[in-house]
Amino acid sequence: MVAIPTTCCYGSSMRRFHYNQFSDARALVSKKDGQRVSVCIPTLNEAETIGHIVQTVRNELMDRAPLVDELLVIDSGSTDGTREIAARAGARVFLSTDILPGSGSHPGKGENLWKALHASSGDIICYLDGDISNFHAGFVTGLIGPLLTDSGIDYVKAYYERPLARGDDTHSAGGGRVSEILVRPLISLFYPELTPVLQPLAGEYAARRRVLEMLPFPTGYGVEIAHLIDLAHAGLLGRVAQTDLVKRIHRNRDDGELGDTAFAILRVILRRLDRDGKLSLTDPVPELHQRWLIDQFSVQLVSKHIPEPERPPIQPPSEAQSTTGS
Repeated sequence: MVAIPTTCCYGSSMRRFHYNQFSDARALVSKKDGQRVSVCIPTLNEAETIGHIVQTVRNELMDRAPLVDELLVIDSGSTDGTREIAARAGARVFLSTDILPGSGSHPGKGENLWKALHASSGDIICYLDGDISNFHAGFVTGLIGPLLTDSGIDYVKAYYERPLARGDDTHSAGGGRVSEILVRPLISLFYPELTPVLQPLAGEYAARRRVLEMLPFPTGYGVEIAHLIDLAHAGLLGRVAQTDLVKRIHRNRDDGELGDTAFAILRVILRRLDRDGKLSLTDPVPELHQRWLIDQFSVQLVSKHIPEPERPPIQPPSEAQSTTGS
């Protein structure tokens, strides 16, 4: 397999692949060497897309080629039939609140990803979002392929074009608005070593269990950027690679939802800036996100508490790092 290094102005490089390099699922099976692969999908009201995603993984990567050993959907309480559709399509389906009930429960994507580590058994975990409308098997093979073929890689992020839907039209540019407006400027200012990461908030990635278990998991949308910052903090960025999945089409969020997402991500980044000595926070970061809805009839204040707590690493970091081979 050919890896294309990406070099930025800060001199760091990050290996890049294309999903087509790993299109032969049967060839990847021969590389497993006893390792188990788990595909885990966090969901909340994804009835329109979850069936196709699960069926594709089940048919192409479990039945036709035994590449994926288990397929889990971890749901946050969908009311649109997501769990039933996923189960009929062949996934093991869990309510997030039913996993480790003694540890309590938080709403959010990151919570489901952390719970998935406890419910799954794979040595390699592949996380997928549940709202991908153009899903194909390459989303999985392209992410786990580098892990199966290169022992020097521990964590693989997806990157892709993210079209933006406007009415009935789809525009090739304009997706990834939170990444470009919030996260990319903060990376440039404070974590330039992450500049080579093309889609820092991509929800599709795969990693070795031992690496995921050494990371804290913010319970909401801050989980992806937290992973990257913490991997860099631990000196493991050289073991991160990226795979080009070409295009990801999904449900675009409205400005209010994106604002809530940005608020959660900013809280996570601020905590790490304080931890890493890049900023000094003299007061606790507020949990209340406030914004305005304005139309021709009214002006309305909308307030939402977004605490974004973090689940602790499953393994103590020192113990986990001793097993990464770094």
